Amino acid sequence: MKADVILGLQWGDEGKGKIVDLLAPGYDIIARFQGGPNAGHTIEINGSKHVLHLIPSGIFHPNITNLIGNGVIIDPYIFLQELTLLRGKGLQPENQLLISNRAHLILPTHRLLDACSEKCKKDKKIGSTLKGIGPAYTDKTARNGLRAGDIFNPGFKDKYNTLKELHLRQLKSFEIPLQDILMDGHDLVTYENNWFSALEEMKKLAFVDSEIFLNDSLASGKRVLAEGAQGTLLDIDFGSYPFVTSSSTSIGGVCTGLGIPPSRIGDVYGVFKAYCTRVGNGPFPTELHDETGQLLRDKGNEYGSTTGRPRRCGWLDLPALRYSILINGVTRLVMMKADVMNALTEIKLCTSYNVDNKHISLPSFVSQNDHFEPVYATLQGWAQPLPCDCPVENQPKNFVDYIEFIETSTKSKISVISLGPERNQSIYKAD
Repeated sequence: MKADVILGLQWGDEGKGKIVDLLAPGYDIIARFQGGPNAGHTIEINGSKHVLHLIPSGIFHPNITNLIGNGVIIDPYIFLQELTLLRGKGLQPENQLLISNRAHLILPTHRLLDACSEKCKKDKKIGSTLKGIGPAYTDKTARNGLRAGDIFNPGFKDKYNTLKELHLRQLKSFEIPLQDILMDGHDLVTYENNWFSALEEMKKLAFVDSEIFLNDSLASGKRVLAEGAQGTLLDIDFGSYPFVTSSSTSIGGVCTGLGIPPSRIGDVYGVFKAYCTRVGNGPFPTELHDETGQLLRDKGNEYGSTTGRPRRCGWLDLPALRYSILINGVTRLVMMKADVMNALTEIKLCTSYNVDNKHISLPSFVSQNDHFEPVYATLQGWAQPLPCDCPVENQPKNFVDYIEFIETSTKSKISVISLGPERNQSIYKAD
C-alpha cells in the first residue's frame, strides 16, 4: 500500500481539517507529519465546531488510529487542553491516539523566546502565533531538543533544566522583563507547573516508533492518510521566506516527518480556497484592502482559529497555485469555500506576475523579493447560492466556468469542491 497525503497549497487555513475528516472513513490511520499548536484545523459536525491543534483530524471516527508523527512538535499543556475538550464531547481520544517517540517537545521557555524575539522585531514582525514553534524547531536542528520518548527517561528533568538554563541565558539578551511576558495568561512558573502536570497525563498514552509502525502498517495493507498543517507557501524552503513557518509543509515533510520513503507516497490531495487568505506579515500579491476583501473576510469567517487574528483576504493567485502543485506533485485538487463568493457579480483571478515588464507564470526568487504586479483575468460571478446536492455540471454556468478556468490554468483537475463547513456540503467531481 501507499500513503496518500493531504496538504495546503496556499498560506494555510485552506480547510484541510474538513477534508481529512471527510475522507477519513476510507483510511485506517491518519498521521500528522509536521507543525505544532500553531495549526488550527476546524471541523464542523452537525452544527458543532471543533478546532484541533495537535491531534489529527480523524479523531472523530472511532475506528481510525490517529498518529502524531515525529515531525510534529508538542506542547504538553496545550495537548492536554485539547484532550480534555474532546473528552468533554464524549470522545475517548486516548483509545485511538499514538505519539511518536521522536516528536519534539515545546518547553515553556520556547514560548518565552518566541514572544521576546517577535517583540524585538517591532515593525518587521514575522506574525508568529507565539506558541514556541520557531525556537523548538531551532533546538531540534541545533541538536539541543527534548523528544517525547525522553519523558520516560530517569534523567529527563536534568535534561529539561539544562535546556531551560540555556534559554534563560538567551532571554537575557532581549533585555525584556520576563514578568511582562505571559503565556495564555500565565507567567513562567505557573505555566511550567501546568506543563509538568500535563506531562504526567501524557505518559498514560501510547508511544511508538512511528516510522516502524507506519511502514509495517503499509506493508500489511493498512491505508494511511498523511495530514499536513499550514500551507506550501509557508514552507521553510519554498515559502515566502522569511515570512514562513519553521517546518517543511510541502511533500518532503511527509517523508521526514513520518519516516515514509518517497516510493510509498500515493495520491497527493492539494487543498486550496477559491480565493486567498493569509495571517501575519509577508507578501500577498492579490490582497484586497477594499469592501470586497472585507466581504470575503466576513462571509468566510476569516479569523485565525489559533490566534483569532483577522485574515488578510484577496483574489485567487494562480501562479502561486501552479507553483504549489508543481513542487508537491499534486494528483487531486480540492477547492474550498467557493460559496463565500456567492454574492459577487465579478471575480478576478491573478493569471501571472508582471516583473520588469515581463509576465511570469510561476513565482520566482526574484518575484518574492522585488516589486511586481499581479495580472488579472476577470470573470462573471454566479451571484447566487450553490446547491450542495447538485453535480458540478448542473451548477450555475458562471461557477462551472470558474472551475474550468482554474483547471485549464493549472493543468490539474479538481476532485472535491466544498460549499460549506459540514461534511455533507461537499461535491465529488468526476475525473
